[in-house]
Amino acid sequence: MRRLPTITRNLLLLNVIVFFLSAMRPFGLDLDNLLGLHYWTADSFHWWQPVTYMFMHADFNHIFFNMFAVLMFAPVLEREWGEKKFIFYYLVCGLGAALAQELVWALMITQGTFPAMYIPHLNTIGASGAVFGILLAFGWLFPDVRMFIFLIPIPIRARILVIIYAGIELLAGLGSLTGITAADHVAHFAHLGGMVFGLLVLLYWRHGEAKLKAFWDRIRGVDNDNDDRWSDYHYQRKL
Repeated sequence: MRRLPTITRNLLLLNVIVFFLSAMRPFGLDLDNLLGLHYWTADSFHWWQPVTYMFMHADFNHIFFNMFAVLMFAPVLEREWGEKKFIFYYLVCGLGAALAQELVWALMITQGTFPAMYIPHLNTIGASGAVFGILLAFGWLFPDVRMFIFLIPIPIRARILVIIYAGIELLAGLGSLTGITAADHVAHFAHLGGMVFGLLVLLYWRHGEAKLKAFWDRIRGVDNDNDDRWSDYHYQRKL
């Protein structure tokens, strides 16, 4: 653990501590209900839940596989970006996943899939949205890294793995939403939401950050002609 970057180590510790606290139910508190994400119109919804839900997990398998993915991919990203950039990306992916789940719930309620009486019982927990964002970022930064997946005897490039995971989540989510497949109680669109918001952040860092700085420099009348990095308005700063 001492060899892990600071944010990655703290994320692992925080998730494990919260998991055990949730299982122990201190002072009789139902932390899953208090910290998990509820539908925004429910009485049980609170403003902190879009953040706290991503540190809650349902069972050992849930937290094990999420934290295993964090352990595998997060240290590389944190060392590449630095602590502030990495935690910003992680939280944005988790918040994006929460927003996606809220929108899917709203759609299902509008369609009548969930009657109004079920609204107080809608609840989702887990770091999976942020984890899928981490997976996307790894495939973005290191697309040609070869990886082995359980039960698949050949290596798969990281970018192909990301596409496969996204495709599986999309098909599973659509199947559950349309009733083609049985509901599996997995927030597939939250996973996709984490990926989508992660992609938006990555695109901004690659294409928008330099342009925004150049734009504000022009507004302020700052002359950067002698700075080769900003002399070209279409410069793309490396991640």
